[in-house]
Amino acid sequence: MKNKSIYTVLAAVVIQLALGVAYIWSVFQTGIADSIFGGDNAAASLTFSLLLAMLAIGSVIGGKLAVRFTTRIVVFSGGIILSLGFFLASFVTPANAWLLWVTYGIMGGIGMGFTYSTTIACTQKWFPHKKGLVTGIIVSALGFGGVVFTPVVEWLIVFFGGAGAGEQGAFRILSAVFLIVCTAGSIFMKNPPEGYMDSSVAAVPAAKTNKPGDHVTNDKKIYTTGEMIKTPQFYLIIFTYLLACMSGLMMIGFAKPVAVAKGLAETATIGVLAITLSNSVGRLTWGMVSDRIGRINTILILSSGTAVLSLFMNAVTGNWVFVFIAVIGFFYGGVIGTVPSLTADLFGAKYMAVNYGVVLLGFGAGAIVSSQIAGHYKNVAASDISLMYPAFIIASCCAFVGVVLMVILKVMLKRNNEKA
Repeated sequence: MKNKSIYTVLAAVVIQLALGVAYIWSVFQTGIADSIFGGDNAAASLTFSLLLAMLAIGSVIGGKLAVRFTTRIVVFSGGIILSLGFFLASFVTPANAWLLWVTYGIMGGIGMGFTYSTTIACTQKWFPHKKGLVTGIIVSALGFGGVVFTPVVEWLIVFFGGAGAGEQGAFRILSAVFLIVCTAGSIFMKNPPEGYMDSSVAAVPAAKTNKPGDHVTNDKKIYTTGEMIKTPQFYLIIFTYLLACMSGLMMIGFAKPVAVAKGLAETATIGVLAITLSNSVGRLTWGMVSDRIGRINTILILSSGTAVLSLFMNAVTGNWVFVFIAVIGFFYGGVIGTVPSLTADLFGAKYMAVNYGVVLLGFGAGAIVSSQIAGHYKNVAASDISLMYPAFIIASCCAFVGVVLMVILKVMLKRNNEKA
């Protein structure tokens, strides 16, 4: 049984590493905008926004299918859809540019969604008393995939003709990677037998299953998605996720233009890579921390740190720009690594794939809104970097409101415990 759980985690890690490739849209952005969309950067970036939005929707659909069928079938199907989406994207031309939104954006997002939340839910069921750790491992692999594959994809683009010509050749190679990895990985994606979670949790001391500071009841109630969306806890979590995504992605997205505007163009690429790595490490680190101090306490720390650091972004100079944004990325990654475990803690593991998919809708909405705000202020601050400051204020306010929502959730859960 132990070997099966380890193989499941390893398979999930490899799958998530591959999925991380779909996130490195910035590598394709300029070339695709020029060659497919006639220089329209907004139209090109919509491709990635659609992928993020459909990731959430695909997670909901995939989660429901995993309950009806099996995790293995859903992961395999997700890999096929994702692979097919990238393969078809390689044939898009300026005459049918909108098809890139359908293939890379919609099909790619749905395929990712099928595999993303289902692999998280499956591994959590094998390690119910270490949800934070295994979730951190899985989602950090997704982030680390971007770090690993960025130079590989850049080389592929050059190999197939350079920016504006080589992106679609890279799509074909990535299509094959998705097909192979998800097909092979799906073989090891299997839920534990009935009763495994109860016996596993029972073997762990109570102090480790009921995290201090979170006041999460231990009544083992399992919430269906319909029941979950009727609770105030759900709305507090989804809006916190939305706000955390907005504050984190806006700051991370500003890294390169801010660095260039402050005279750091030569080190901008290395700095952005370091920020991406910090984001990935944060997902693993804070996932483990949340097992110790509680999910809500962890999110409170992360959101508070983001709120404070964002206010000082306009004042920092030199390589401190990268340090500040790297720390914010570290905090943002921590939220990504903690929310899935908080969802499972509050609503149970049985319907986790579907429930977390619905929570991910907050992430998708935040990603789209933050990209629009970021794009607006990038245009406004084209001649004067100080004009970006309102965006930093917005990021700080989003994080601060997230703190308030988590305090409300903590008080609510404490009162529920006292009444029980």
